[in-house]
Amino acid sequence: MGKPKKKSDLSRAELMMMTIADVISQLVEAHEEGKDINLNKLKTKCSAKYGLSAQPRLVDIIAAVPPHYRRALVPKLKAKPVRTASGIAVVAVMCKPHRCPHISFTGNICVYCPGGPDSDFEYSTQSYTGYEPTSMRAIRARYDPYLQTRHRVEQLKQLGHSVDKVEFIVMGGTFMALPEDYRDFFIRNLHDALSGHTSNNVAEAVRYQTLMLNNPSLTLSGHTCTNRGKGCRVPG
Repeated sequence: MGKPKKKSDLSRAELMMMTIADVISQLVEAHEEGKDINLNKLKTKCSAKYGLSAQPRLVDIIAAVPPHYRRALVPKLKAKPVRTASGIAVVAVMCKPHRCPHISFTGNICVYCPGGPDSDFEYSTQSYTGYEPTSMRAIRARYDPYLQTRHRVEQLKQLGHSVDKVEFIVMGGTFMALPEDYRDFFIRNLHDALSGHTSNNVAEAVRYQTLMLNNPSLTLSGHTCTNRGKGCRVPG
């Protein structure tokens, strides 16, 4: 039998696995003894012990929790539990970058809208710089509503949140000023991302979403649009 490797001979991935195992071992021990433990301090201590400059990700720790301890430990590890404290997971998505209509009439950009096609942040939506977490997720998904939804829902699940019920917030600031066919496409894909069905219009997407209420895995509780007053369409 070969000699066990020294820490200096181990790869970063191996050291990270050992760090995660150590974190979980101490979490289990604290749970068995009925003690509270500071997760951030524990991650820092274990990372330093194995000579790592970076701490293990929370999703990796949650994924490695043994099945018979998941019910006890995962709620303690859940990131920002207030996000789903009401039983509803809020999923923020962004519409594609679009010039605010009033710019065409006035030639001016509102002070509180740093982004948009005419700004230094040209791949961002009108009301954002592109460096906000929701903006960065949207940019990675190339503003595809389906991908934004699937990626965010999966991320929330990995962080220990319940995603049985979802509420959408459509960000960007100019959603209601975009063409109707794009708005139909966007909302339809939000529903389809939850139901797994490919719909031809919003009515069909909503119908399939309603059918899921009888056997729900993911259901939609509502959606909200963030808009700037001058960027809304007048009905009719």
